[in-house]
Amino acid sequence: MQPEISAAMPQAQLIGKGRLNVFGFKVYDARLWAAPDFRSRGDTGYATQPLALELHYLRDFKALDIAERSIKEMRRSASIPDAQEAKWLLELQRVVPDVKKGDRILGIHKPGTGANFWVNGKHVGDIQDAEFARLFFGIWLSPKTSEPQIRTLLLGGNPG
Repeated sequence: MQPEISAAMPQAQLIGKGRLNVFGFKVYDARLWAAPDFRSRGDTGYATQPLALELHYLRDFKALDIAERSIKEMRRSASIPDAQEAKWLLELQRVVPDVKKGDRILGIHKPGTGANFWVNGKHVGDIQDAEFARLFFGIWLSPKTSEPQIRTLLLGGNPG
């Protein structure tokens, strides 16, 4: 476990992991860390619990591409007003840099508060917005995800 995970959540354990492949290309390996009693608890139960989501990139991506794709995926779970979307896009670009193969981005969910972000073990910023955090982590954990197989793997084979 990464030190930033153990510092934020001393009781955290690995819940599940999976690899995202798109059209045969390896994109990233994902790991979900949470308390031993973590359960997805239906559609948004994940949003009420501390958790850490780690993405280990297997190819290079531009920050803007990651931010835009994140917003697109967040819209799968909820309608986002244009002004809010623009604000979140800027916030994401502030905490998510261009990534190279081998880089690791970690998001730590703080229920009711927002999210902390780390890149390669360095704290790069926070987004203090509970709704942002719910939708952002929902990219992987919401039943409305575009990648249900990754969701199932991250939830330890228990999607429900």
